[in-house]
Amino acid sequence: MSSNQEFHRIKRLPPYVFAEVNAMKARARAAGEDIIDFGMGNPDQPTPSHIVEKLVEAARNPRAHRYSMSRGIPGLRKALTGYYQRRFGVDIDPETECIVTLGSKEGLANLANAITSPGDIVLVPNPSYPIHPYGFIIAGGSCRFVPVTPDAEFLKALDRAVRHSVPKPIALVLNYPSNPTALLADLDFYGQVVDFCRHHGIWILSDLAYSEIYFDVTPPPSILQIPGAKDIAVEFTSMSKTYNMPGWRIGFAAGNKTLIGALARIKSYLDYGAFTPIQVAASFALNGPQDCVDEIRALYKDRRDVLIEGLQSAGWDVPSPPATMFAWAPIPKAFAHLGSLEFSKLLMREAQVAVAPGIGFGEYGDSHVRIGLVENRHRTRQAVRNIKTFLANTQQVLEDSEKQRVTGTQT
Repeated sequence: MSSNQEFHRIKRLPPYVFAEVNAMKARARAAGEDIIDFGMGNPDQPTPSHIVEKLVEAARNPRAHRYSMSRGIPGLRKALTGYYQRRFGVDIDPETECIVTLGSKEGLANLANAITSPGDIVLVPNPSYPIHPYGFIIAGGSCRFVPVTPDAEFLKALDRAVRHSVPKPIALVLNYPSNPTALLADLDFYGQVVDFCRHHGIWILSDLAYSEIYFDVTPPPSILQIPGAKDIAVEFTSMSKTYNMPGWRIGFAAGNKTLIGALARIKSYLDYGAFTPIQVAASFALNGPQDCVDEIRALYKDRRDVLIEGLQSAGWDVPSPPATMFAWAPIPKAFAHLGSLEFSKLLMREAQVAVAPGIGFGEYGDSHVRIGLVENRHRTRQAVRNIKTFLANTQQVLEDSEKQRVTGTQT
């Protein structure tokens, strides 16, 4: 039997960079080390209790244990349209313009499968969340990378991509607030992108998973607020970060009817939708009191401030993220030559702090690491102290690291 590396789709996927850091983390923990883990964007707080109670109540109904609906139960689709109306002033038809997904990741991957023919070109920011390019690569497409900064440079790159790509790109992926960079886009930028893509007949897939995790700024807008956006755009949202529900796997796609219809068609063959009680509880979350969202936002803001101020005093200048649950940290100058994977390993070995190497988000992320706001204040302060000691011994750490590299004893 040949190895799975010869399967066509598997061959197109590089080794998952984060796996190397995760394996190192597992070895360190097995050896009894206390690793402070900022590596994964995995909310550490429980789902608000009123949502959990609704799940339990719904799960007691024997009828709820049957197959659900692939497109999502009507009550949850209505709850999503209520959210869009309240938050963005956008009208969504619950029957034709939205669908429930098993998290936004599944929705993106299945829509990529629905619209991509072999060899199709898709425009994707770099660095970006891995499913944004790889959803299309798995589907047989090819990616052309554009900058992630939502500015004039992005628009110029978009124009160049359309003029120089053969065949012409079929779709553009956007993600603001951005994972991993925490960059924000405004309505003016969205308006220009929508005008450009409508003119050139390019679909837009907007990932708005961090819509409610923002600090010190006006709430991030939706691309669907732009007049005419629904002609070409679909937007993905998620319950994972807003309500601390990552393991529940509930997300949504909303917008263009053709794209929603294509996604519904693919999903009808692949799944029967999430467990009905989960969908009932998700409806309750969207329709119910929202103070829990304010508390989650305040928690991340507090952690952000502890982390950024602490790193600043340790001598590591990291921009304060205006949104998301991540800080996008430039590798300190003395370590820049190592690249993000080697720097991440060094930080874990010397400071017992795990971060995500920027190279895992694309080649243009290699000068940074992503730090998740997923440890409490006490643990965050401990991490900062460890990092301060690490940076104070930069020369020694680099010399030891070089010796280990030369002798081949590196972990």
